[in-house]
Amino acid sequence: MTNYPDSLARLVESLKKLPGIGSKTAERLAFHLVKLSDDDAMELARAIRDVKQNLTHCSICFNFTEHDPCPVCADAQRDKSCVCVVEQPKDLMAFEKAGAFKGVYHCLLGHIAMLEGIGPEDLTIEPLLKRAQQGGIKEIIIATNPDLEGEGTAVYLRDVLADAAKQHGIKVTRIARGVPAGAEIENVSSAILSDALSGRADFRG
Repeated sequence: MTNYPDSLARLVESLKKLPGIGSKTAERLAFHLVKLSDDDAMELARAIRDVKQNLTHCSICFNFTEHDPCPVCADAQRDKSCVCVVEQPKDLMAFEKAGAFKGVYHCLLGHIAMLEGIGPEDLTIEPLLKRAQQGGIKEIIIATNPDLEGEGTAVYLRDVLADAAKQHGIKVTRIARGVPAGAEIENVSSAILSDALSGRADFRG
């Protein structure tokens, strides 16, 4: 990047790698960071360092956590027989904010998108199948996003779980259509998420 000092140019280029950040926004953010006090700038740097060093995935549900298992999986009051499958930890957080779900979760860490080179093997589908096969689960709620990729992933999960569901008497359900088509779970209001959970229905082919 011409005319900028090397350190500032590197900062702008790094910011441009963030989702939704173009050149203009990256430049504005970079100049804002330059104007921060040393204390505020170092606090931000430490926060980034800490999240990279301390966060890991829960060995059970693959949520982000600093302690394994995560607080939800470790909570004895949660209903371990009901598993809500979401695409990302941020979707899990959205359901938790809604406060309507008292079961546990499973984070896929993405969705199937073959055009993007993301297949079932790139997600945590195999660990989910193993959870189902271990027994003790009465219901699996598929709560992927109601967009093209999310719906495709939901259908794939339904088919993959079919044998385990039949063998262990697991009810496989899909969140209700109260969530607008094409919406992302993380951006849906708590009231709509609560309604979508309460209105879930059997998910059959």
